[in-house]
Parts: sequence; structure tokens; C-alpha cells
Amino acid sequence: MGKDMDATETKYRNEYNELQQQLMDSSLFGTPEYVKFAKRQTEIKPLIDLYDERKQLNDDLRALEDPEMAELAASEKPTLQAKLEENQEKLKLALVPKDPNDEKGVIVEIRAGAGGDESTLFAAELYRMYCRHAENKGWKVELDSESPSDVGGFKEIVFEIHGQGVYSEMKYESGVHRVQRVPATESQGRVHTSTVTVVVLPEVEETELEINPNDLRIDVYRSSGHGGQSVNTTDSAVRITHIPTGIVVAMQDEKSQLKNKEKAMGVLRSRLLAKKLEEEQAANREARLAQIGTGDRSEKIRTYNFPQDRITDHRIGRTQHGLPQYMDGEIADMIESLKQEDLRRKLAEAGA
Repeated sequence: MGKDMDATETKYRNEYNELQQQLMDSSLFGTPEYVKFAKRQTEIKPLIDLYDERKQLNDDLRALEDPEMAELAASEKPTLQAKLEENQEKLKLALVPKDPNDEKGVIVEIRAGAGGDESTLFAAELYRMYCRHAENKGWKVELDSESPSDVGGFKEIVFEIHGQGVYSEMKYESGVHRVQRVPATESQGRVHTSTVTVVVLPEVEETELEINPNDLRIDVYRSSGHGGQSVNTTDSAVRITHIPTGIVVAMQDEKSQLKNKEKAMGVLRSRLLAKKLEEEQAANREARLAQIGTGDRSEKIRTYNFPQDRITDHRIGRTQHGLPQYMDGEIADMIESLKQEDLRRKLAEAGA
């Protein structure tokens, strides 16, 4: 492993030095390239610091091999070796590839699946669960659009969550959520199974994805609420169709046509980037299956069994009890288990 680590260290040190040289070029000041180089240097700096620390610890340990340092070595060597082991563990973690989207906010789309009314009710409960989790984390939730059902649930609801590191946690929620319970309308007491699909997309800045305006068809219309009654007397609702892919985004929750258009474009950018990433990942399906947070919307990821007060995540085989608390937003332990398993797999993949 030492030789591999040395080769890796050389690669990162060379990159860091090249970045320093580029950042000294005054002609780049204030340009997007300068910002990109500075960001990359900031990303690499903690790794360089760990390599510097490792070099210093190895130098100190070699110095203690001097016979004249025998007395000092007896007391200092165990401490230095422990620090070196800790440094090696930190290096392993630092070398795990980072998801560039982890620090971003997200757009979450929840859609009722199999199970009719019961599915729409569970969609509403998942929305509430994520809102409570966001509240616990100090994140901000912003509703984009909703399609209520006749029984007080949601056929579909789209919302944004803003805050530090939102995607690093919420990405593990993408997939099919299955609920098993006795519906309120069930007179025989039979347990029904319903499904809800959750899609979590990282927010995409305008500069990250260029969309040709000629590829868009934008329609405006009058907003409508329950039963079709008019919400607005002006054509404030917006529907954007991306002609090459056929992706359609409609937004009508805001009273302003401009705000609805901005929100719709934000959702469209995220969906287009997600489609692009899915196509790239499909070419390397094995690597994709080895990871947990792939966002595969067809994957059954979790079962909520109400009669048995049990939540099971099928990706990591974790089962826990306390469904009422879980549905009240206490999902941090499950997410942490998913993050740790994802990290373990990535370390194994990297041979660390």
C-alpha cells in the first residue's frame, strides 16, 4: 500500500503545485477559470496537509532510531506510531471520491404509486416526515407544486430543501418506499401494501447546464385549485416542455408568472442533469450497483410495516422499530447507517 500511496501523493502534490502556479497568473483574476482553480486547490489542501503530517511523523520516528535517542524513543515512539496510524485512517477517508453534489440543496419529487388512495396518504406522510427532518437539521423547505388527492393525500408533490449538505443525506431517499398497514377504510382488518416513489435531485445552477432556448416550448395558462376553480385571474401558471427529451414541468403555486417560470426552469435543469447522469451510469452499471445512493427510482429501498412497528432498509439490511417517531422526522440514524455503509463500500472499491 505504501508504494500506491506514494504514487497517489506525487499525483496530488503535482496537481497542487500546478494550481498554485495557475493562481499566480494575474490574467486569470476574476475569471471563471480562476474560481475553478481556487475551488480545486481548497479541495486538495486538507489532503496535502495530511501528507505533510505523515512525512513529519515518519521523520520523527526515523530520528528516534538513533542509539543516542533510545531513552526518548521508549516514551515517544508509541505516541508517534499511534498518530501515524490515525493519519493513515484520515488519508483513507480523504482519498474516497467525493460526490460533487453533496453540499447542494435538493428538489424532491414524491409520487403515489400502487395502492390508490392509501398510496396518496402515505405520500403526504413522507412529505411531512421530510419536512420534520429538515426542521431538525435547520434546513428550509420550499413547496414547488402539489397535486392533492380527494382523501387529503398527494398524487404528487414537488418541493425544495435548502441548507448545508442537504444532498449528502437526502440522496439516500431516492427509490420506492413500500408501506404495509390496515387502511382506515378496510372493514375486514386486512393489511394492504402500497408504494410511493421518491426522487431526489441535486439543485443545478444555470452555469452548470446550458439549455438552448430553442429547445423549449413555454405555455402559460390560468392557475386552478381543487375542483378546477380559478386561483388567479391572470395567466400565471407555466408549463415548460423540453422538446428533445419530452420532459414537461408545470408550475402554478406562485401568483407571479415569472416566479413560476424560474421554479419550473430549476426543476427542468435538475431533471435534465439527472437524465444525463443516468445515461452515463448505465454505461457502467456494475459500479453503479456497488453504491447505495444511486437514485435508482425503480429500486425498492425501504418497507414501513405498521402492524409490526418496523422500518427495514433493504439496501443495507437494517431494521429498526419506533415507526411513529420515524414518521415524525427522526430518520437521522437510518441515514447515518446508509452513509457509513456507502463509505465502507467505496473504501473497499478503492482498495483502502
